[in-house]
Order: sequence, then C-alpha cells, then structure tokens
Amino acid sequence: MYRFLVTPRWWAINVFALLAIPVCVLMGSWQLSRFDDRVDRHQEQQKQQEQTAAQEQAEARGLRELLPVSEDTAGRTAKVTGRFDREHPLLVPDRTVEGKHGFYVLSLLRTGDTEGGKALPVVRGWLPGKADPGRVPAAPKGEVTVTGVLQASESQSDAGDGAQGALPDGQLGFVSAAALVNVVPYGVEDAWITEQRTQQPLRPVPPVAPDNTGLDMKAFQNLGYTAQWFVFAGFVVFMWFRFFRREAELAKDAALGLIPEDRPAGPAADADPPGPSSEDAATRSRSPA
Repeated sequence: MYRFLVTPRWWAINVFALLAIPVCVLMGSWQLSRFDDRVDRHQEQQKQQEQTAAQEQAEARGLRELLPVSEDTAGRTAKVTGRFDREHPLLVPDRTVEGKHGFYVLSLLRTGDTEGGKALPVVRGWLPGKADPGRVPAAPKGEVTVTGVLQASESQSDAGDGAQGALPDGQLGFVSAAALVNVVPYGVEDAWITEQRTQQPLRPVPPVAPDNTGLDMKAFQNLGYTAQWFVFAGFVVFMWFRFFRREAELAKDAALGLIPEDRPAGPAADADPPGPSSEDAATRSRSPA
C-alpha cells in the first residue's frame, strides 16, 4: 500500500524534509541563543547602573585602559584629567531623557590620556526644552578630573530628528568623531563619556546601551526569527503528512479497484475520462440507422 514511498518523487520529498527540519530547528535555536545573550547583557547593564556614585568613583579606571570602546568596556566608568575647550561649546538637540524632550550639553576635554593627544567629548548633562546656549553654564576653567560612563560613538541612525537636517552653528546631530571633525581644529577620540556629577541646572544623562546589546528592537527581532524558523519546521512536517495522507488514500482506492492503479496522481487524476465530443454525438444522431 505504501509502495509509493520508494518512488523517485517521494525519495526527493523525504530527503528535502529530513534536511529542512533540522536546519530550521538549528537556525531557530541559534536565534534564541542570541536573544538569551542580549538578555544577559541587559541584566549586566542594569547591575552596573544600580551602583552608587561612590562605588563608581572607586571602580573608575583610566581612560587609556578602556580604549578602544568594545562591548566589554562600553558602560564602564572612566576617569580622565584635562582642560575643557571653552571656545567650542556644543549642544546636541532632540534628546529624550526619562520621557522628556531636551538637549545634551557637550564639551571637549583636551587631555593627554588619549592616543595622539585627541580630545574627548564629554556630555556634561542634559536640559529640557529647545537647545538654548543661554541656559547652559560655562565649562569649568583650568585642569579638572572628570568621571563618567564610557560610550561608543553614535551613528546618524542613533540620533534624534536634529541629525536629519541642517543645524545652527554650535549644534550637532549626533556625538561622534565623524560629526566633530569639521567643528574643531584638532583630533577627537572615537568615544565619549556621560558625566554623572553635573553642574546645576544640568541633569546627568543615563548611559546609552551599546549597539547589539540590551533589550532593544533588535533583541526582539531575534525572538521573532526564532518563532519564524520553528514555524517553518512545523510547516515542513505538516506538508509532508498532508502529501503522505493524500497519496495513501489514492493507493487505497487503487487497491479497492475504485481507480486504476496506473492512474496518475494530481490534477490529471481528477479529470474526466476522454469521451466522444459533442460534434461527434451530433453527427451520429443525424446519420441514418
């Protein structure tokens, strides 16, 4: 009854199913492992953010030890000494903190702790409302020691709406060396820090999770891909059993003599057997007996 399973067509179907199912399961498991990894990183970031200011100060490391920024060093507390460039104050508009719309206050710290004497962008704090340099306190004079959370440079896709169009002088769309290269006459480090002890009325900026970490949209995209691959595997199993059941029913009917054993399966099997055409029938009706 199941002799059809050894036909070439069914050999191809069986091989395809045996290969497709484990591949789909493997890809789904891989996407699930990536989501689990993001969850673990998100939990680690939350633990770091829950540390007190005193602990952060005690655990702060020199900037040179943390550069270049990687997934392991992003979010770590860095300590750097230098002098703020008071001639190039900068604002970063269209930034949201705790659900409120505002702007970053950015200053460049000239220090010898970066390679080649590059300046380090320091987000000194955040203020609500439209970007207004008149509301921003001047950067401290003289040599200062700044402690803040290390961040990787942003891309234009990470920035707010202000990055999409022309901005007034003294404003940037996103925080990165690429955006600063035409603003200041010296090199800028491809990283930045968010100062956690700010001047009044500035408010500290919460650390930004680095790309491909944390529970962002990409993490839930991995979870969606996981479900998608398992659905593909289930669909292959469903279609195999559907084809098998249909073929088995045809074989059973053939064994009972309901249809010829050599009748092809598929749409051709459902067609009516050939018979005389209407023109032939009309001709025979007019012919004499």
